[in-house]
Amino acid sequence: MLSEVPDPALDELGRTEGGPDTLALLVHDQDTRRLLLLRALLDAADAADPRVCSPEQKARLKDDWALLTEAEDTVRPAGPRGAPSARDRIRYPLTGPWALRCLRGLDRAAGTAEPDEARRLALDLAHFSALAAVSAARAGIPFTTRLTAHDGTLNLPSLGSLGTAPSDDVTVEIVARDGWMRLRRHGSADVVVFLENGFGAWSGSRAWTPAHALPGLTPEAAPMPLDDLDPYRTGPEPRHRTQSGPTTLDDAERKRWLMAWSGTAAVLRTGGAHRLTEALALLRCLVPLEMPPGAEARGGCSATRREAFGALLTSTPPTSAAFAATVVHELQHAKLSALSDAVVLHQGDGRARYFAPWRPDPRPYDGLLQGAYAHLALADFFQRRALSVPSRAESAWTQYSRYRVQVGAVLPVLVGSPDLTARGRRFVDQMVVAYERMDAHPAPRGHTARAEAYVSAVRTLWTQRQSSTTRPNE
Repeated sequence: MLSEVPDPALDELGRTEGGPDTLALLVHDQDTRRLLLLRALLDAADAADPRVCSPEQKARLKDDWALLTEAEDTVRPAGPRGAPSARDRIRYPLTGPWALRCLRGLDRAAGTAEPDEARRLALDLAHFSALAAVSAARAGIPFTTRLTAHDGTLNLPSLGSLGTAPSDDVTVEIVARDGWMRLRRHGSADVVVFLENGFGAWSGSRAWTPAHALPGLTPEAAPMPLDDLDPYRTGPEPRHRTQSGPTTLDDAERKRWLMAWSGTAAVLRTGGAHRLTEALALLRCLVPLEMPPGAEARGGCSATRREAFGALLTSTPPTSAAFAATVVHELQHAKLSALSDAVVLHQGDGRARYFAPWRPDPRPYDGLLQGAYAHLALADFFQRRALSVPSRAESAWTQYSRYRVQVGAVLPVLVGSPDLTARGRRFVDQMVVAYERMDAHPAPRGHTARAEAYVSAVRTLWTQRQSSTTRPNE
């Protein structure tokens, strides 16, 4: 993990930027933390009471770890972009939520004898066998193993999922050879799947649902997983009221995703070359979300998960321009969360009390910092769009003005906080530098005035709402 983030890297990130070396620091730190999380999980399982993790479960975890290790040590023939390794599977964004859920489940199960809790933990731990099997198959290691399909589905991460006729638990024997796997279930025809290069696997069986990927963001980039199958792709509940749950895409929806994605790189370039650079460095998978009621007017919903570094969760993007803006927005949250894991920026108490023009509810200091940081990047993105794409200038100036005024409304609170550490103050000061740098290219007359009137009205409504909720009952 990072022992220290160099000042030049901290300055770049404070300005919502980040060159290849700076972004590589964040990626390496997050990848190292993922490996440590997995090690902590395996150690916790090994030390768990036999009533929580049985000797049979512990032995299977050790066997799976040995298979993963063999897969990592196996020399694979290089494909056009290099063959994925077992370590790549561990570092895949959605492996993080799974590992954290297992670790928390072991902790909870130690204090309870609830059968439902024990079953959930057993199902979660068994997912490690699927991770190991996929890694070994990708490495070309011949093996035979048994996995269990739970509730009618066996998920093989990055390959696809097998549907079983019964909805209860079914044992599936997997025979893997070079480039293919045979899935055997009692009383059903065998299903043979053929591994694609990098992501996905195809089969002629209707029982098999392949994992899908979009083309690389650029011609040189690896395919981008569009993961609507992984059982750990979202948390048990939405993060906030504007976020929906996961969805499974049909062919028509996948085409809409492809159409929007195919133009995203070009739009990112118009908002600054650094926006495409950070997307190529940080983005590892896309997770489709349902469109929540009323969200189409807002362009949909999107989110990141701190434990799933590199994943972007979003409803179907309507256009390439909207997709690019979502990428810019959410990757700032990913960058700041990764930086906060390595550097203590503030010591805020977590109490929600600050006004944020983009939210109706009070925000804690960390939430205010996260929101301001993402909106500052969007202001920069849309200002560059307005200057580089004359045909889209009017709309881009409107967006720029709204975001910049919103950031300006909260920057004094961020800068003046006594909770900032020395490194946090340096970071926030660089946010101010980026904010003031935009003055070199002001928006046309009228845009700023309308944005200021909007934020003023929002502040008035927020103040009235807070006053009414804190007034003593009469």
